[in-house]
Amino acid sequence: MLLGQATQALGATARPGSKLGAWAMSQAAPMLMRKANGRVLVWTWRADPELVVAMATTQELTNEVRRARAAMPIEYDDTESFASRLGAGEKLLMPIPATPSAPPFATYTWDTGTHLITLTALCSDRERFGTLLPALDDLARSIRIADDVTGGEAPEVLRIDPA
Repeated sequence: MLLGQATQALGATARPGSKLGAWAMSQAAPMLMRKANGRVLVWTWRADPELVVAMATTQELTNEVRRARAAMPIEYDDTESFASRLGAGEKLLMPIPATPSAPPFATYTWDTGTHLITLTALCSDRERFGTLLPALDDLARSIRIADDVTGGEAPEVLRIDPA
């Protein structure tokens, strides 16, 4: 799905990813995940893995990152407040992106002062995107920073190492 969405977003005709592209991604993924060192988590929708993909990342908040966020296009200013265990954050819904070939997505963002934590979810079906929002909200509320979790907590708590 990711290869198909990337191809479509670049303006090419929508088609499934090539076998060579999928193989190359499968070979590169372990190295990229090791390099990320726990700063990236990826989920798919269990009932329908082709429907939605969500990725959580954390990155150090440098001046360059702050400037890039401030320079985002105006359509990304339509956020709403979103509270979770990480504190007050922002939620951006783009059910009908400006580019017709772009998939609908939701982005949740938290500024911890030292790090920017982002959860981005892409959906392959515009008609079903709205039905996923409560589950995506639950997923976003389950994200925690590793230092924020004490021993013995529930195993369903998702943790991201901010290092």
